[in-house]
Amino acid sequence: MVALGKRAALAPVAWLGGRTRPAASKMIPQRLYREPACCERLSFDRRLAANFASRLEAKARNPFFRSLFPHPRSLSCVTLNPMGRIRILPDQVANQIAAGEVVDRPASVVKELLENALDAGAALIRVEVEAGGRKLIRVTDDGQGMNRDDALLAFERHATSKLRTADDLLAIATLGFRGEALPSIASVARVTLETAASAVAGSLESGARPMGTKIDIAGGKILSVADAALPRGTTLTVADLFFNTPARRKFLRAEATELAHVAALVTHYALVHPEKHFELVSASHTLVSAPPVGRTAERIYQLFGKDTLAALLPVAAETALAHAGLPEPPPWKRDPAQPSRPPGALGLTGFYSKPELQKLNRNSIYIFVNKRLIRDRLLLHAITEAYRNVIPPTSFPVVLLFLEMPPEEVDVNVHPAKTEVRFRQQTLVHDFVRDSIRTALIQARPAAGFLAALDGQPTASPSLMPPAASPLPGVPQFDPDRSARPADSPSILPVAPAAPAAGAAGPQPEPFQLTPQVPTPASGRLPFAVSALPLLDWQVLSTAAATGLLDPAATDPAVATARVEAEQASTNLNHLRDLKPIGQLRESFILATGEDGLWIIDQHVAHERILFEKILAAREVEKVQRQRLLMPLLVELKPQQMVVFARIADELGRNGFEVEPFGPATLAVKAAPAGLEGAPLERMLNEVIDQSSPDSDEPIENRELFALRTRIAASIACHSAIKINTALDPARIEWLLLELAKTSHPTSCPHGRPIALLYSWKEIQRAFHRV
Repeated sequence: MVALGKRAALAPVAWLGGRTRPAASKMIPQRLYREPACCERLSFDRRLAANFASRLEAKARNPFFRSLFPHPRSLSCVTLNPMGRIRILPDQVANQIAAGEVVDRPASVVKELLENALDAGAALIRVEVEAGGRKLIRVTDDGQGMNRDDALLAFERHATSKLRTADDLLAIATLGFRGEALPSIASVARVTLETAASAVAGSLESGARPMGTKIDIAGGKILSVADAALPRGTTLTVADLFFNTPARRKFLRAEATELAHVAALVTHYALVHPEKHFELVSASHTLVSAPPVGRTAERIYQLFGKDTLAALLPVAAETALAHAGLPEPPPWKRDPAQPSRPPGALGLTGFYSKPELQKLNRNSIYIFVNKRLIRDRLLLHAITEAYRNVIPPTSFPVVLLFLEMPPEEVDVNVHPAKTEVRFRQQTLVHDFVRDSIRTALIQARPAAGFLAALDGQPTASPSLMPPAASPLPGVPQFDPDRSARPADSPSILPVAPAAPAAGAAGPQPEPFQLTPQVPTPASGRLPFAVSALPLLDWQVLSTAAATGLLDPAATDPAVATARVEAEQASTNLNHLRDLKPIGQLRESFILATGEDGLWIIDQHVAHERILFEKILAAREVEKVQRQRLLMPLLVELKPQQMVVFARIADELGRNGFEVEPFGPATLAVKAAPAGLEGAPLERMLNEVIDQSSPDSDEPIENRELFALRTRIAASIACHSAIKINTALDPARIEWLLLELAKTSHPTSCPHGRPIALLYSWKEIQRAFHRV
């Protein structure tokens, strides 16, 4: 025996050699014991002894491992009586703590299981939920599956098939890697795992079916393990989530809210994997059904309809990482025979919204890095900067962004739920995303529709996210707005009539009944087997489409997507120089006609955009035109405004101002940019000073300097532009349209208001009932 110290005593131990076996010993399989075979080899101190005892006690208490081996060697547990406060937590408690970090709602469980299915190479993933995921979550895939030993090890903490060494953490190419998801979920729910790997070589010729495994676990304890004849793949059922942690269960939201989070998660992973089949079923109703398609644009049409796709514009860019390179291993790990790794590239694809579509928060910005859904402040800031001076500063766009880069360039091991990442080259990634979206905006020059602008108020509801669902009568149903679905597409769930208010007068509604839907008779002869349309003769399909009996968009999402993209390409502001002015409307708006319809241009914001870009261009080359005032203009300021002026005085001087203090709370303006004088000049100075942040006395950084520069230019342009209720002659109207056509962003003014609205020819025909 070995002494552990003055305050700890070691009880008699039955060594694995079997020489000492107390009668009250606890049973533990020898193959599951991974500690050294003899305690004499250990250098015992308090830490090692406590860890040794905790591991033995946890394994000896598990009745399942005892049942696997009928005659295991006995080993008595090490008993300690320490006087200290530090102790090792049991595995069950540790798993529940990990569950608090990884699993906070049913959508978190779906996320972990979805990622495991994708890592397993599944082509079809089916998600079933009941009661918003509280009662049941079942995820079925046709991936690789697992054998019996792997299925048992999958529920051990930090057991994973995706990492081997610490060097693998520097290049994680899978969605899951921690090995904490399954044991964490199993510790707070009742879990059933059904899995089968692919058939071994020769088994198919002999007619044998691949053997599967079924494991039942409740609260982290394995209840049963049995063989089962299962198809290739994995089905994992999670029932009664948080049944043993009621404090966590009471923090769950309403059933519809939890189901909305699950639906949004499945939808977004369906967007990033258009080549896979996704299904989401709740209470026998299919909420999401997304068969494989060729492109992400087709997937957007498939899930949300043509109106959502028409409001988004595609973006694609790529830049090489050769100037920075990848981190090389240290010299002692470098293989001289192995060639150096290529640096790779940083790629960006996705969709961004037109300036007319605005949101009140960032909840409509979805970012995927190497097909992983994340929330990153750096990328959110880059997207906001890309829309600077295009939409109002209090509004946010709708963006669906996919970033692809070498795994060595991004660290995903920074958050338990894997929702945050760190980039090795943060500045490069930030500037690349910002410049790519801004360049795409400049090239697209999207035109705002007149009818769309009437309902284009910013909202807080997130886009690309289906609403909550509930199969119960009288509860709001999962019924997306018809504008978010393809034309003539049925509602996903029937909408129940609203219940009358308590005490309301009037006849009571009839009881809930199911009535069959009577099909509408159609004239003409329809082709049979619509599901097998690709196998039909092309002449039959062409005839049916020409006679209006068959819409190509209803049979092929690719056709409908191409149609929407063609309409987007034809409606832009590239034809401004070809417009024919008609005149002015109340001396405030310019009316002009073109091949695509009637245009209405706000003369003030149009001139504001022209002046804004000219001021920025002159500021870049330090050639801002200024004019000296006959008499200095005295501007009264508050003490805190004088502090802000001291910080931005240099930038004001580079933008054409000559201002100096004239007393403790007065400024004397001796020169100003051309076209700005009098009361507008005083208002402009107060506006710029009030908008500049006086939070710190540190020097202005580059990003803040750019924001200050655009703020000054926007304020100068706003106070110098043509005002409304100003009559313009035809020559000046033509000059205004030509100059507007030369700008980079003729869509909106620097403050985000639309410049030109198009009342398209198709909308005019529809308004007069001609189409």
